[in-house]
Amino acid sequence: MPELSDGDDDDDDDVDGDEEQWQWMEEGRQTVTCLFCEKYLDSVSATLQHCTAEHQLNLVEIIRKHSLDDYGYIKMINFIRLTVSSVLSCIFIKNTEGLLPWDSEDFLKPVLQDDPLLQTDPEELCGTEDTCSSSRGDSHDELPCRALTVEERAQRSEEAVARLMEDVHKLKLLVQGLVLNSEPGQAGNLGAVAELREDEDEAYFSSYGHYGIHEEMLKDKVRTESYRDFMNKNPEVFRDKVVLDVGCGTGILSMFAAKAGAKRVIAVDQSEIIYQAMDIVRSNQLENITLIKGRIEDIKLPVEKVDIIISEWMGYFLLFESMLDSVLYARDCYLADGGSVYPDLCNISLAAVGDAQKHQDRFAFWEDVYGFNMACMKTAVVPEAVVEVVQAETLISEPAVVQTLDCNTVCLSELEFTTDFLLKITKTTDCTVTFSTGPQVTKTHWKQTVFLLEKPISVKAGEELKGNITVRKNKKDPRSLFVTFDLPGRKQTYSLQ
Repeated sequence: MPELSDGDDDDDDDVDGDEEQWQWMEEGRQTVTCLFCEKYLDSVSATLQHCTAEHQLNLVEIIRKHSLDDYGYIKMINFIRLTVSSVLSCIFIKNTEGLLPWDSEDFLKPVLQDDPLLQTDPEELCGTEDTCSSSRGDSHDELPCRALTVEERAQRSEEAVARLMEDVHKLKLLVQGLVLNSEPGQAGNLGAVAELREDEDEAYFSSYGHYGIHEEMLKDKVRTESYRDFMNKNPEVFRDKVVLDVGCGTGILSMFAAKAGAKRVIAVDQSEIIYQAMDIVRSNQLENITLIKGRIEDIKLPVEKVDIIISEWMGYFLLFESMLDSVLYARDCYLADGGSVYPDLCNISLAAVGDAQKHQDRFAFWEDVYGFNMACMKTAVVPEAVVEVVQAETLISEPAVVQTLDCNTVCLSELEFTTDFLLKITKTTDCTVTFSTGPQVTKTHWKQTVFLLEKPISVKAGEELKGNITVRKNKKDPRSLFVTFDLPGRKQTYSLQ
């Protein structure tokens, strides 16, 4: 636990500790009213002895017999004070079986204000009974017995604090689990992106208001033709269906869906490109497409449910920009039973790369920049992930899938994950590590996300490179990511933003 004060505060702590110790010593001499008569006794211990000798009721035995916890003990004391006033009642309490007469929550309310019996731990009472039983009736031994009780009480309190801290930790984990694993669509499960204010998210949507990025995506034939071919070749999936396009951009996917036979298409986008999309739809006379400007989390659709959700939500490293969060929000709010989200299955793969020239360009460059030593820049360069096209010939391992997402069932908590991986090395060389959308095939606008190691790892063909990867959102900017690699002898966190 971190220190909260220093200097003269230590003296104050000593004083407080002494006062607390004396307070505990004084508790043994509080005036206690008997449970069954009007007699006042000078301690809890004396009260227990009095109840046993004069009223034939051993409270410690009752506590043990019924295994009373703190609440059960408090209820019993208040029940006795409130209702018991005779020897016959004492016998009744002593012989109680089954349902306890003080089981009602009503007996949690104190009958006597500041009742010392209620301030006593039942476990302590049982311990005191054992410790002091041999000295009952021997008054000169009572003070050492009380001192021993205080010492035991202090030890138990320390143990109780330790248990409390452990319980608090477990409670935190429980609350985190409840939040992360709560059912989709429940209040409080909107996710960090949905909870962003419009002004906080303005920069993200503004970036999609520029035409260049849409031109790049439309010219990405692998991306665009994959969507087109899927819809054209599966008209039965879209025929007479209501389709929602989340983050429609220029409206290209909406128009594909309309051409595939959709009864109605609702296209949503918060960026300024939506106005061009409206003109595009009008120019192509597609009257069954409705375009809405706004974040899907903030607007209300003109229909209660949709049959299909389509979206081109994938970012660099698949999850960058967290647009999948918005698709899942739309799914949980609007998708009809039996409906589908497309694309439905996505995965993230990892492969090792050996590229000495790239490493030289990235790191050794800073050691001599026009005759100046800028090596200190390496510490800033290393944590930045690089998005670029990886040449297939630099791959030195077989790819390994580290995460698969089913967009019809995945929940928000699964978008942050930790998993082990194993890469089967195919070439003897030094390596870096990269996540891939597939450097062996036609390049896309997603390229590959490369995580360069400051000190390459020497590997041999036939070996297995084992490691662990953790992916989590940046709490300050939930559209960006932190990716941590734990490899033999090293651990590094990279940012993707």
